[in-house]
Amino acid sequence: MINTVLFDLDGTLVDSAPGLALAANLQRKKCFLEDLAYEELRNVASHGTRGLLKVALKLEQSDLVYPYFRDRFLEDYRQCMLDNSHLFPQVATLLSTLEQRDITWGIVTNKSEALTHPLLDYLKLNSRSRVTVCGDTTPFIKPDPGGLIYAAEQISTKTNQCSYVGDDERDIIAGKKAGMKTIAVTYGYSLDKAMAIACEPDAIAHHPSEILSLLFGDAYSKGLIHV
Repeated sequence: MINTVLFDLDGTLVDSAPGLALAANLQRKKCFLEDLAYEELRNVASHGTRGLLKVALKLEQSDLVYPYFRDRFLEDYRQCMLDNSHLFPQVATLLSTLEQRDITWGIVTNKSEALTHPLLDYLKLNSRSRVTVCGDTTPFIKPDPGGLIYAAEQISTKTNQCSYVGDDERDIIAGKKAGMKTIAVTYGYSLDKAMAIACEPDAIAHHPSEILSLLFGDAYSKGLIHV
């Protein structure tokens, strides 16, 4: 029986793409380049700094100038992050309902602690999340399952009693490797319906409001959900 729901952050609970896209286009402006379309940057928002700089400036981590642009991007993102981030529709209701049902919930993200905790404070979620594991909390980042396993250990629950919800293939890979039930969401940044099916999660949600019925209905017993 599922007693804990762990969520990815960007693209699953929080729509942070506007701030990430703004920071990415600021780097282009500083290089005297025109802005990229928002949708082009939104599609890689779940891939963080590496993904955004690859699209915005064609930079790879191996490039000598990458650390310079990474630091500049992160500083600009810190400045605009809070004013350009909000919960996806119905996420507030989803989290409140989990709490009312005494279902533990937490967050496992590849985002750094320095960015995650101010954002969660701003959204008034930091004190409500029973466990928050960031990309630098442990040596592991998704798709490695280490962060998910660590999260379960911190709240003294078994991984097979957890569900992990995310909007990227690496979320589903990590969740399955950790032995958790997985829900792929298509309202985020990385997965459309076909891509979500290809990841072979236990269930698929196209809207946050569907997650509750997938968790507490008979969805899991029926296998993969195509809704």
